[in-house]
Amino acid sequence: MSSVLDRAELEQSPLADLHLLANELGVDGFRRLRRDDLIDAILARQSGSEAAAEEDEEEDAPRPRRGRRGGRGRGRVRAADEDGATDEDAGEDQQGERVVEGVVELLSNGSGFIRLAPPDPTDDDVYISAAQVKRCELVSGDRIAGPLRAPRRSERFPSLVRVDTINGRPADEVAEGTRFEDLPVTFPSERFELGSEDPTVKAIEWLTPIGKGSRVVLAGPARAGKSEALRRLAEALRGIDGLDVSLVLAGVRPEEIGEDGGASFAASSDAQAQAIEQAVELGRRVAARGGDAVVLVDTLEYVPSAAARRALAAARNISGGGSLTVIATAPAPLGGETAVVTFDPALTAVGRFPAIDLVASGVVRPELLVGDAGAEAIAKARAEALPG
Repeated sequence: MSSVLDRAELEQSPLADLHLLANELGVDGFRRLRRDDLIDAILARQSGSEAAAEEDEEEDAPRPRRGRRGGRGRGRVRAADEDGATDEDAGEDQQGERVVEGVVELLSNGSGFIRLAPPDPTDDDVYISAAQVKRCELVSGDRIAGPLRAPRRSERFPSLVRVDTINGRPADEVAEGTRFEDLPVTFPSERFELGSEDPTVKAIEWLTPIGKGSRVVLAGPARAGKSEALRRLAEALRGIDGLDVSLVLAGVRPEEIGEDGGASFAASSDAQAQAIEQAVELGRRVAARGGDAVVLVDTLEYVPSAAARRALAAARNISGGGSLTVIATAPAPLGGETAVVTFDPALTAVGRFPAIDLVASGVVRPELLVGDAGAEAIAKARAEALPG
């Protein structure tokens, strides 16, 4: 097997990201290295630990292992699987093993850290190998616990021996959970309380309400204000505690990408679809574990139709569990949405805020979100907005 890190990917990474990776991997004097030498040092440092991990994983694969009982193979992961530790080493670690608990933060190379004082890094944070992240399907924000071992020679941080619990549940139990696609679903019934004074956000909240698990398209022609409305929604949603929010900018102007990252309209449609699918996959994992996730996408306009529909179809409210909400901009509805918010460029042009076309907008089963009285008020407002 090859290293988790890919040279081509590293060559496209900003220097700041390379310095972060080098620091986390314990590369000495990385700030003094030229870019090519820095990439060589990162690959060399990573390949040493990963090679040992893969060799041990292949040797141990046929044997029963604690925390692996069929299913997808997620569960407890031993140090011997990940960092080349021998059974003897593991025994030494377990004699007086110290259990650590914290929040997962993933790195771009597939590995991660347990942050003990999130979101800030500390010298006591614990390294999680890429193999553990993959096997346990960890996502940023997961709270995990497990024993650690002290740093070995040339290692800067202690390493996680195995994953015992994920979000308060035994790792074995999480590993044997039902597939996301097979989890029972129901219509969204809990409205997002956005608490925003922004006129556009308030109008969406009460006239086209969005619930946990909603499938939403913000529709309208160019310059109707749908991208601006999405950004205002993202800001309001980020203020809700316990909500995992991701904003994917795919197919927008390069100037609009900013700190959120993404793919401009110049990128291929496949590259845009891949960026969206990665965010949706992370949201699925959060929802499958009982959390609430929201993925906002701007825009689906240049994404292949099948990929756009897959992204929307992933949204769902899991019965007795978590939820994944997908909110995307597009020139027109795709079909299958639980909410369509259409923006009128003529109305938007006369005001400072994106304006909703109530007649062209609608929500499936609004009474589940705002009650019968609220649903009647929405119907009345739409009737009054009809021409004539």
